[in-house]
Amino acid sequence: MNFQEAFEKKTWRIAMDEEIKAIKKNETWELVSLPKGHKAISVKWVYKAKKNSKGEVERYKARLVAKGYSQRAGIDYDEVFAPVARLETVRLIISLAAQNKWKIHQMDVKSAFLNGVLDEEVYIEQPQGYEVKGEEEKVLKLKKALYGLKQAPRAWNARIDKYFQDKNFIKCPYEHALYIKAQGGDILIVCLYVDDLIFTGNNPTMFEEFKKEMTKEFEMTDIGLMSYYLGIEVKQEDHGILITQEGYAKEVLKKFKMDDANPVSTPMECGIKLSKHGEGETVNPSLFKSLVGSLRYLTCTRPDILYAVGVVSRYMEHPTTTHLKAAKRILRYIKGTTNLGLYYSVSDYYKLVGYSDSDWGGDMDDRKSTSSFVFYIGNTAFTWMSKKQPIVTLSTCEAEYVAATSCVCHAIWLRNLLKELSLPQKEPTKIFVDNKSAIASAKNPVFHDRSKHIDTRYHYIRECVSNNDVKLEYVVKVADFGVARVKTQSGVMTTETGTYHWILLAFSSPVVF
Repeated sequence: MNFQEAFEKKTWRIAMDEEIKAIKKNETWELVSLPKGHKAISVKWVYKAKKNSKGEVERYKARLVAKGYSQRAGIDYDEVFAPVARLETVRLIISLAAQNKWKIHQMDVKSAFLNGVLDEEVYIEQPQGYEVKGEEEKVLKLKKALYGLKQAPRAWNARIDKYFQDKNFIKCPYEHALYIKAQGGDILIVCLYVDDLIFTGNNPTMFEEFKKEMTKEFEMTDIGLMSYYLGIEVKQEDHGILITQEGYAKEVLKKFKMDDANPVSTPMECGIKLSKHGEGETVNPSLFKSLVGSLRYLTCTRPDILYAVGVVSRYMEHPTTTHLKAAKRILRYIKGTTNLGLYYSVSDYYKLVGYSDSDWGGDMDDRKSTSSFVFYIGNTAFTWMSKKQPIVTLSTCEAEYVAATSCVCHAIWLRNLLKELSLPQKEPTKIFVDNKSAIASAKNPVFHDRSKHIDTRYHYIRECVSNNDVKLEYVVKVADFGVARVKTQSGVMTTETGTYHWILLAFSSPVVF
């Protein structure tokens, strides 16, 4: 939609008026003559209909955006990076709230980037439809950031970070978008993702004080209880919290015309071997990349498709009909499981536990292995990974050893993060591995001479084991009709229709049973 089309509709005109009103109220710019040697950046209007989890339009939003692609690094801007919360951190907070029966609240900062103060001199053209009469030749000098500028995210983050620290929040050193405020036995946890923030804790009074202070400092929207966050549907109940992406899954199926497809029971055929040089005609790379990207975001609440999505994502540069068929099989699996999600509830054993697994030389092109791990705290998983290893291993022992090292590194980070959240893991974190030789290599010095050729960065696991930070334990793996399963009581995926035990495996798709 262009400006002329939008200007003819009342809903979009009101949205544009609100945007200009917010900008002026925030004293974002001032009208000046363009100094010599400077160039004004063009701007444009961007329109979006904001929808809820049901797909209904909640409000129309018009955003004035600077064409930041014309800015030059080192001249128009310096630093641009701004941290956002990891989704695994969001899931951890959900798990923590469910365990303690806390409620999670959500707020949104209106025109967040307009609050960031700029250090550089930036000039923009006057927005279309809102030029000052008689002074059309003048430009606008920005005093605060505007959407689209390269430095806008950084400026906003610096502004909100300073505010939180001035209010006696402690920024987590292991997650820079997580802020914690402790007063006696009370705690307030705030998680920030650009302009969307969620917060929880054990004292409702601190919630109200936090809301009042934030509303006083910024123009805020109080959304209430967290119900729809970053495309994730959240159902907060008395006995737990369910997160799903059912609406998004249906949108993906519709987008790729698979909403009428026949469902299948697994996301990938057992034993399938894909290759870059496989059979089949070349397909549109843009379509394939769009499909894989959509599936990748669905893994935020669906670890059961993680491995399959990881495999097809290796062929985005030159996809063929064979690769497209494998990707569409994932969609057929999603068709029959759109209501699957993760249910976080109260657990009697609320400690960090990890599982590590690997295949050996599973990639048909470079013979590299795939590392996978999953971590639970309580009954439900909150973080997982499936990724091809950067090196070629010479045995299953080495492949499992490298995978376990990746798992241990993540465990150390999680232990530090949990300590900041007042959940210190006093005992060593148990990590289950299904290879006795890999465990022995991590524990017993006798085995060290046999692994000199392994990159030194993967021997970090030995130090963690000797320091008693983690404890590797053996877990039995059995085959059942060609599908890998694990004999363990840990690992539960609960939906509205039932409870399923599962474990993430590297050589086949994660399995629910």
